[in-house]
Amino acid sequence: MQTVICIKWGTRYGSDYVNRLYSMVKRNTKNETRFVCFTDDATGVDEGVEIKPLPEINIPDHVAWTPWRKLSLWQDPLEGLSGDLLFLDLDLVVTGNLDDFFSYEPGRYAVIHNWTQPNLQIGNTSCFRFTVGKHTHIFDQFNADPDKVLSDFRIEQQYISDQIPDQVFWPKDWCLSFKHNLMPRWPLNFFQEPPLPADARIIAFTGKPDPEDAVIGKWPEKNFIKKSYKHVRPTKWIAEHWR
Repeated sequence: MQTVICIKWGTRYGSDYVNRLYSMVKRNTKNETRFVCFTDDATGVDEGVEIKPLPEINIPDHVAWTPWRKLSLWQDPLEGLSGDLLFLDLDLVVTGNLDDFFSYEPGRYAVIHNWTQPNLQIGNTSCFRFTVGKHTHIFDQFNADPDKVLSDFRIEQQYISDQIPDQVFWPKDWCLSFKHNLMPRWPLNFFQEPPLPADARIIAFTGKPDPEDAVIGKWPEKNFIKKSYKHVRPTKWIAEHWR
């Protein structure tokens, strides 16, 4: 059985994001798939989702509710899970089959090649696959001395890529960024709906807008100057897949 996991903490993303992700995973897998959510609040989560508590980690308060908490997933044991796990961020939109994410370079750490650093070997951890029990030093080092790791690396995905030099990247057509790959350039973004490429399987919504904003053509922005060029047309295909 293949296992997909996610992690939810705090209040930025509610149970509806977990439930949508669960539904998208079910629709886009043919192989038997287990769906696990690590969370501090399972209220409203679909009964088909397997709930696990947030894994313990020694993490400073100022980064406790940021992506640095994902490092807790690299410990062993991990709440009874084993083998290859596919991690998905809550704000992804799944638009294609996910089974190949388990057969691609099995047993290796596979991750998105970060869109904003194309010339560097940095992964984007919106979607990654890892093996429980491998590379546990990632967790152990951070847990032992988080301040040292935080002083050396700006974000957790840089730290992970530094610690796994033999990482592999997903085929570039599989995982796309809504903001960096699909948004038409200014001023076309005021007139053209962002397209959905036929081969795309995962669309990541890094930063803003979130799927709930882009689907109705809303770009949350308080800065008056940025409002003059940050704009997204209502994106109808999001409603088709994000459910």
